[in-house]
Amino acid sequence: MKRRGVLIGLGALAAGGWLLRPDNRGAAHDRYFQQLNDTLKSAGPGRPLMLIDRQRLADNCRTLMSMIPSGCNFRIVAKSLPSVPLIQEVMTHTGSQRVMLFHQPFMNALADAEPGCDMLLGKPMPIQAARRFYQELGEAHRFDPSLQLQWLIDSLPRLEQYLALARELDQPMRINVEIDVGLHRGGLGDPSQLDALLALIHANPRHLQFSGFMGYDAHVGKLPGFIESAEEGHRHTERRYQSFIDRLYQQAPQYQTQPLCFNGAGSPTLALYDDSTVVNELSAGSCLVKASDFDLPSLDAFAPAVFIAAPVIKAMDGLNLPGPIPLGDAWQRWDPNRQRTYFIYGGYWKAQPVSPAGIQANGVYGVSTNQMMYNGSPETALTPDDQIFFRPTQSEFVMLQFGDLAVWEDQAIRQWWPPLPQGEGA
Repeated sequence: MKRRGVLIGLGALAAGGWLLRPDNRGAAHDRYFQQLNDTLKSAGPGRPLMLIDRQRLADNCRTLMSMIPSGCNFRIVAKSLPSVPLIQEVMTHTGSQRVMLFHQPFMNALADAEPGCDMLLGKPMPIQAARRFYQELGEAHRFDPSLQLQWLIDSLPRLEQYLALARELDQPMRINVEIDVGLHRGGLGDPSQLDALLALIHANPRHLQFSGFMGYDAHVGKLPGFIESAEEGHRHTERRYQSFIDRLYQQAPQYQTQPLCFNGAGSPTLALYDDSTVVNELSAGSCLVKASDFDLPSLDAFAPAVFIAAPVIKAMDGLNLPGPIPLGDAWQRWDPNRQRTYFIYGGYWKAQPVSPAGIQANGVYGVSTNQMMYNGSPETALTPDDQIFFRPTQSEFVMLQFGDLAVWEDQAIRQWWPPLPQGEGA
């Protein structure tokens, strides 16, 4: 009786909701993804992989450089482009050797591959990570950290730690100070806090050198417009940033004639900066590959350049869900986008399906990193060994999950670029 009642309820729900029946959103791969699909089906490795469209990457680099204000340098955010050849490709197209790093193994890998690069840390590193960087670098390396590396310092206690390490290693350190321009994720919150840091730096000129500020503005544009527009938020961060510069010049006028690094921005806020900005360096990385979290009006000129391709292992008609109730049958009759079932190789990435159109995960069946279920309409027309393509929601972590990156160029995979290393044991 219970099962019969459930079936009657499902039937009534379907009848009552028929007018709200979802439209068929399915379609086969378009020409771009069909070419990718055919290549991978016939000559791919038969596993999930991360694809980089080299031409789109180059186009995005040109778009980015057209947005950089005069008087500003561009710094490449390595965590968003976590591969040495990928970073080198961006260096070629942008002419920038400046890189922002967030992970000690990435620092050493890039120092080895690009010993002429200029590094700025994007977050304060634990002192053990800083020590390990110097240990792995060695004493005879062509990369000179005393000239090419800025450690990010967010507080006086951390600066004291770094001073102790600098003395221990007899290694001069350039110090960039993190300032809070409104994100409230740490750093100096008031310009007066700068005084104690400058005093310690100036008292130890053999080991410490002030090199500039970093003020990240990821909060700008996140509030509803009726509370604060992106433009208003940006103006506020610029005023905050300027207050720290003013304090610096008030306390140490000699810095007015020195080439300091005043770093700011990020992909979502890059377009807000113009020639009047108080910073002299802008950082970005994610917009160059444009994961889906960066589908923002300010980044409309950039094209998605990175995709996950996952082989279909099993393709079935209908929707057959586990359990005693034929929920899957009723569901696929009501929703044409549930009339085909696909199980893929892998899954549960920070990513959303992009091709074929109308493909969607099945939340009732559940998620899997081994064989995840996706549904689509009959028009998706996939068979085993075809590919489902996804756009990662972010690049900085997801691009490290697939081994070497497949470089798509002139309708073929031309190269494989290794990702940056995650680190070795002690």
